[in-house]
Amino acid sequence: MNQIPYSFSVLRYVHDSVTQEFVNIGVAVYSPDAKFLRARCATHYARITRMFAKIDGNRFRQLTRYIEDRLSTIGQDLATKFPFEPGLAIEQVLAKVLPPDDSSVQFSPAGVGLSRDLGQTVADLFDRYVERYTGAVPRREDDDVWRNVYREALDRRDVTAYLTPKQIAAPNFEYRFEHAWKNKVWHLYEPVSFDLVESTSIVDKANRWLGRATTLSESKEPFQIHLLLGEPSNAELQPAFVKAQNILKKIPVKTELIRESDADSFAAELEKEVRKHEKAS
Repeated sequence: MNQIPYSFSVLRYVHDSVTQEFVNIGVAVYSPDAKFLRARCATHYARITRMFAKIDGNRFRQLTRYIEDRLSTIGQDLATKFPFEPGLAIEQVLAKVLPPDDSSVQFSPAGVGLSRDLGQTVADLFDRYVERYTGAVPRREDDDVWRNVYREALDRRDVTAYLTPKQIAAPNFEYRFEHAWKNKVWHLYEPVSFDLVESTSIVDKANRWLGRATTLSESKEPFQIHLLLGEPSNAELQPAFVKAQNILKKIPVKTELIRESDADSFAAELEKEVRKHEKAS
């Protein structure tokens, strides 16, 4: 049997338009030569909530079912009505059901291939891009790192109550740090989770912090930043985490990088400084 050329696109749930972290939730396969268009989408959202925040489950199921059903219906019509002009690209076909925009559900750029059985290709691509990641390691938000790692260590030493919010203002930018303590200068304690899904997201987040801190360095108020890092759960992302730390070391104000493994020693040192400050005042 001759091989049939096809194009395909992966349906993604994009959690954050800034980091562009996403979860694959479906695939669509299109072959104008074979008058074939079919989609397969996941309807279970537990994996998304493990990796990201809660979502509207009912709306998610309705949307994925709509996309799969609508594309499959168009595919059935292709064989008889051929509603699309010859040479129509998959992006143009998919846009009739899900227009490209900044919404949380988006189709990826197209890929291409050859197939002897397009129906089996749909199943294979779904398994490759969606099912294989069902057991993906959850990611943590900044608040998760603060609450479950650093705050626990500080609470054990009754230090958390000494931390207050502090806003640092520069000529062109202001940022509010939720955990700060003043001892001659402001010490700013900021949880930063690098327990993300993609290596590019880890590096991008470090670069955003470098830019943010560089802009804040123009503030007239002296301060020191203490970044409370959350490490990747996925060991394969450790090289990206190393790159992120190298980027953060370029911050032009005094900055301390604290690893999760050092949370207890960090809390003990801060307790020591707080008690010393109390006795002196």
